[in-house]
Amino acid sequence: MKKILASVCVLIAAISCINAQSSFSKDALGEKLLASNDTQVSFQEVLSKHQGKTVVIECWASWCGDCVKAMPKMKALQAEHPEVDYVFISMDKTADKWKAGIEKHDLKGDHYMVNDGMKGAFGTAINLDWIPRYIIVDKKGKIVLYRAIETDFDKIDSTLKTLK
Repeated sequence: MKKILASVCVLIAAISCINAQSSFSKDALGEKLLASNDTQVSFQEVLSKHQGKTVVIECWASWCGDCVKAMPKMKALQAEHPEVDYVFISMDKTADKWKAGIEKHDLKGDHYMVNDGMKGAFGTAINLDWIPRYIIVDKKGKIVLYRAIETDFDKIDSTLKTLK
């Protein structure tokens, strides 16, 4: 019983550390992303554009069934929190598929695509192991929610309410 209790404590501590990340790594900040106007920008530049605002970042892909399934929840979140900036980072393999996905699903916000897929440099730098993945950055630039998935919209919503 003591071993089980100790294991549970270690697991809770590990999960807390994962969700407690307060800033992005230097590698993540320096990684280049393709902007919707076909220019390359660093992730730091993306974040700087939204300085002073609460930001929800969604990592997604047009081919991802869970991403598509979560889109109505994202749109409801946007309607509930119009003061928040929304940044979508696609893991698509081609710009054509990425841009078609934006149009097909009528995604409102700023759009970027990684240059090397989900398991590439950016995905590795943010420990991306599942999409859709949601990250919330507060007005001061601090990460307040680092790892949320499509089943965590209540948590995302409550986090945004505390940041108003």
